[in-house]
Amino acid sequence: MRAPLMPKATAVWLVENTALTFEQIADFCGLHPLEVQAIADGEVATQMMGLDPVANGQTTTAELERCATDPEARIKLLETAIPPQYQRHKGPRYTPIAKRQDKPDAIFYLLRNHPELSDAQICKLVGTTKPTINAVRDRTHWNSVNIKPRHPVGLELCTLEELDQAVTKATRGKKSLADIEAEIAAREAEAENVEA
Repeated sequence: MRAPLMPKATAVWLVENTALTFEQIADFCGLHPLEVQAIADGEVATQMMGLDPVANGQTTTAELERCATDPEARIKLLETAIPPQYQRHKGPRYTPIAKRQDKPDAIFYLLRNHPELSDAQICKLVGTTKPTINAVRDRTHWNSVNIKPRHPVGLELCTLEELDQAVTKATRGKKSLADIEAEIAAREAEAENVEA
């Protein structure tokens, strides 16, 4: 079950300022009833400041009064109390300094194993620039002697899902190598039938 932010501080405030049962407070805060009892006895969280869940928008005064009159009722957390989910922005990707030296290895792997990917897709996956991709491709990179192909997912430069999406997008509408070989074989067989 979802719990309010700072559950112990919220429990301290509810113990001090309401007539709710330990079970109700424990259920709302996601704590054990014995832990709430220890807070009430002053054994736990003695120096902790209480956090008002009404002032924080986690519940309402009417909800607290309703639950105080009925010991079987449970306090409900407001939907607006849940923080919004993190959404990744479309801007450039930050790569920690320790992982920046791994980018040429990932670029080399993608160039070798996924030639269908465009330079723009590689830039987006690895978080690099087109001149760096060209330098790795042409073997003019300043560290080209030490570059070895390593999977970008293993280097944690992108996720497997992002790589799969990029490969799927790059191969959409294009024929596979097996299809091209089958076409060539069909043309050769047709040419032999015409000559015969």
